[in-house]
Amino acid sequence: MNTAQNNKNGTIRCAIYTRKSTDEGLEQEFNSLDAQRESAEAYIASQRHEGWVCLPDRYDDGGFTGGNMERPALKRLLADIEAGEIDCVVVYKVDRLSRSLLDFARIMETFERHGVSFVSVTQQFNTTSSMGRLTLNILLSFAQFEREIISERTRDKMAAARKKGKWVGGVPVLGYDVDPRGGRLLVNEREAVRVRAIYELYLEHQALLPVVQEIDRRGWRTKRWVTKKGCERGGKPFTKSSLFRLLTNIIYTGKVNYKGVVYPGEHDQIVDTETWTQVQDLLRKNVRNGGKEVRNKYGALLKGLLYCIPCGTAMMHTYTKKNGKRYRYYVCLNAQQRGWAACPTKSLNAHEIETFVVEHLRGIGSNKEIIAETVRRLRARSEKRLEELYSERRAVERVLKRLHARLRKLAGESWKSISSTQLTTDQLADLHDQIRNNEQRMTTIQEEVIALQRETVDEEDVTRALSAFNPVWESLSVREQARIIHLLIERIGYDGRDGKVTVTFRSLGIKELCTRVQSSGEEIL
Repeated sequence: MNTAQNNKNGTIRCAIYTRKSTDEGLEQEFNSLDAQRESAEAYIASQRHEGWVCLPDRYDDGGFTGGNMERPALKRLLADIEAGEIDCVVVYKVDRLSRSLLDFARIMETFERHGVSFVSVTQQFNTTSSMGRLTLNILLSFAQFEREIISERTRDKMAAARKKGKWVGGVPVLGYDVDPRGGRLLVNEREAVRVRAIYELYLEHQALLPVVQEIDRRGWRTKRWVTKKGCERGGKPFTKSSLFRLLTNIIYTGKVNYKGVVYPGEHDQIVDTETWTQVQDLLRKNVRNGGKEVRNKYGALLKGLLYCIPCGTAMMHTYTKKNGKRYRYYVCLNAQQRGWAACPTKSLNAHEIETFVVEHLRGIGSNKEIIAETVRRLRARSEKRLEELYSERRAVERVLKRLHARLRKLAGESWKSISSTQLTTDQLADLHDQIRNNEQRMTTIQEEVIALQRETVDEEDVTRALSAFNPVWESLSVREQARIIHLLIERIGYDGRDGKVTVTFRSLGIKELCTRVQSSGEEIL
């Protein structure tokens, strides 16, 4: 056993790590985690003559799988190892630490780097020899195999239960409660009345938005439920999306859907089959008709640029027809999903906002103060982003330096040993993957840095770009006008509460427009 004696007095500080895959039974006074810790404490006590002492800190992961490293107690354990506070890690069984070969290799790398030994109470092995490492590798292989078999059995069991019409878990739906004994759904009569009313409302209004507005007026919300850990979920206002999911959920007909095949369910139906069929036919009809309406064929200049400031959502281009004349608008996505009352901006006349933006661009070219402020903001934003990139690049360089050092060390150890273990091979492969990922990130950072450095603009650039913009604007097609606006502007915010418009420019676009002007006279396209 390779025990690291880092302390001068010879004391070996032992940390006990325990894990249980499910949280079932953890509320008991003495549970599985306590049993694992008790066995580990007894083992440490038997090694007291060697200077072993048990650290008081508990590293318990209750309800966490061993298939990954996303476990709070494990992360604390590794952090304390990095801080040099632990000399030995004791577990009840190897698979309590990890059920993944790759993850275990990473954990053992951390142990080796800090001179921390590893002990399994019920599985004795010596990690200093090649045979000991092979034994450990075999144990982990069986642990991973066992985990995969359990997963396959669970999936098969859930599939069989679904085919029998049983409830196998998931997010509860409005109208049903989960039987405390599990395995089936029970009708919640109070909610079932609302579900039937929602189906009737859709047949009456024949559109999602009016139904959402009526549901909001009545104060109805989505299903509210409590998790096993006591956390409340749901209870949110309906949107068009959540209403659509409710209207298309076949569970309300007393059936279940498994991989596209419908099976009779064990629960009672809430919506009769005739009503269900009528709603599905109407939904399909509306989707077919709606698809033609929402396509943007009319050259909206600000499509993809305009956002509603109060809601933080995009404003979509749409139109209406009256007396043969088309009226274009930009509509807040939040208002479209949840109704006019949900957004102070609601909709905006497309012609008015597009004209305002164009005139704003024209006006900037003749106002030196606005040009100076625009350039200052563009530079400040570029400088801030550059500093972030430089900081990230330094961090990635440090990581790469450590990875290459580790790779050289591991490769040297593997070359000296004739029989390289699978654990060493996995570590080498993992190191190469990490190095490749970090080098790819370095390339991406460098490309963005170069692009930002090329973006640098001055007042002369902005003046020249916008002076070329003004005389040729009217001669451009709508498509060409949209291209120029998207080249110059990154984002436009509109606040319906006070009518304020915020324009964020794209410095690279201004630079590109200047280049076009320089290379082809006054032609900007």
